[in-house]
Amino acid sequence: MRKPRDYDAELKALEDKARELKALKVTGLGELVIATGADALTAEELAGALVVLAETKDAAKREAWAKRGATFFQGRARRSAPASDRDTGSAQTQPGGAQPASGTTGAA
Repeated sequence: MRKPRDYDAELKALEDKARELKALKVTGLGELVIATGADALTAEELAGALVVLAETKDAAKREAWAKRGATFFQGRARRSAPASDRDTGSAQTQPGGAQPASGTTGAA
């Protein structure tokens, strides 16, 4: 005979996992704010800038922001990677990975 499913335990496990993922997202976004130096802005300035970014529909602007972000992350990777890793071309794989995030590169 099959053991009945414990839906309450499954739901609690899913809620715990969702909380954990949200906490990781919040931590990651906070680290990004600090890494870019945006933590020097007031909360109102940062929120206002993010609202403008989120509302922008201009694909060219978004693509330019995506390229600038990819350049930022490549610079960080070069500073943190050992010299032997930098020469292997590992930084060349990152721009290709960052392009689909803009949503316009693959269609163009």
